[in-house]
Amino acid sequence: MSPHSHDKLFRLAAPLLSVAVFAVTGCTSSITPSSATSDSATGPAFVVGTDAPLASVTSFAVQLESVDAVNSSGTSVPLLSGTPTVDFARFNGLQTLLDMNDVPAGTYDSVTITLGTGTIGYLNTSSTSAPTIQTEAATFSSPTVTVTLDKPLVVAQGGTPVGLRVDFDLAKSIQVDSNGNITGTVDPTFNVNTVANTDSGGHIDTLIAGVVSVNTTAQSFVVQGPHGENFTIDVNGQTEWDGNASLSALSTSSIVEVSGTLDKADQTLDADEVAIISDSGFYAAGQVTYVTPATGAATSFDLYVRGLLPTDTGLTLGQIAQVNLTGNEIYSIYWMHNPLTQFLFNSSALVAGQAVAVGGPASGAANADAVTVKRVNLRNWGFNGTIVKGSENAGQGTFQMQVTGFAGVLIPETITVYLGPGSDFRYGLSAFSDLTDGANIRVVGLLLKDPTSGQVVLLARHVDGLELTDFATAAFE
Repeated sequence: MSPHSHDKLFRLAAPLLSVAVFAVTGCTSSITPSSATSDSATGPAFVVGTDAPLASVTSFAVQLESVDAVNSSGTSVPLLSGTPTVDFARFNGLQTLLDMNDVPAGTYDSVTITLGTGTIGYLNTSSTSAPTIQTEAATFSSPTVTVTLDKPLVVAQGGTPVGLRVDFDLAKSIQVDSNGNITGTVDPTFNVNTVANTDSGGHIDTLIAGVVSVNTTAQSFVVQGPHGENFTIDVNGQTEWDGNASLSALSTSSIVEVSGTLDKADQTLDADEVAIISDSGFYAAGQVTYVTPATGAATSFDLYVRGLLPTDTGLTLGQIAQVNLTGNEIYSIYWMHNPLTQFLFNSSALVAGQAVAVGGPASGAANADAVTVKRVNLRNWGFNGTIVKGSENAGQGTFQMQVTGFAGVLIPETITVYLGPGSDFRYGLSAFSDLTDGANIRVVGLLLKDPTSGQVVLLARHVDGLELTDFATAAFE
């Protein structure tokens, strides 16, 4: 379990669920201007994302037409380049880097977010066979949202970088009828506040990207992110490499997962963890929805695809693909480096609800009904739920929870949560004693099948309170 404690910057929250994240940092002038400047003084602004599902909602993909910081004079500056499409139900409790740009130094009092086209995907479990995905177009009651910041966003040359944490409330935003059916109408509800780059919220928990070039002399490599922008990744003696990988093992056929901190001096990412997801040009990531057979060594599993590189294979984002297994795959666990990894995660330890990434040859992904892979990597993800009454055991560092949301559809049984030295408490929780019967929480961690009992358990990395009270309220235009 990692000792790192990471917060998030821009988060979309379903009442008590966080959904996607925007964060902005800047280091621009040693004198802090009181408003946006028109000279050449600029600072780097980065965008990160983290999110959570609502009930059986599997995806809420929307085009971000713009995210602008606005000063008191009404002058706005863009924080995004291009118009990326972001799935606001992809990262639950984790942060990913979406973009980084230079913006004029200044003090910004509000943020305006404009949404483009969007789609809602949800899991259909009405039959006794494997679940399927249904999608429908989203209709926004208002595509533009302006949020006044309680604490201004100050971009200062040479100053401490700052960021934004933005909560998008899925539960309030996605409208349902009297029977609980999704109508397709979305009433976007945001909450936003500022954070400093020195906060734990400045950490990037997960960035999956293809390697563009490698510089072993400079101890760095360049990746191309999911929206086409290149980022430089610096490594050092403290960087952990999963699966005995190394900088020299990377090539332009590698797809990697990186965690680290944005360096305010040169706009690079200082990596504390690197994993090779694929060394043959293809990867897909998402959640396991069905395993065949249900017990014993799996011969295949269904994967709800949330991430994909390249995008021109036979797989489709937001749909389910069948991954076939031969028994020769390499299994690994992100953030876990010990001999027990193969014992804890293998073809017999696959269960519905797990967040995984798979990698292999692109030719093996031409058919979404018969994907072949070489690597299967178990990853941290956020599981929302409620604490089972009387289950808290401080001496053992365990409690039980009933998982809710999309993952709850896949994990109907009560699961035991295990905390260790690397676990931490966030967002209103500071210690085990803060856990109370029936409380709504999110546990970010690894979902595993206990190799002895066969029961599903959750190894906690973060335990988050889901009562959000310290954010500004959005005003709709």
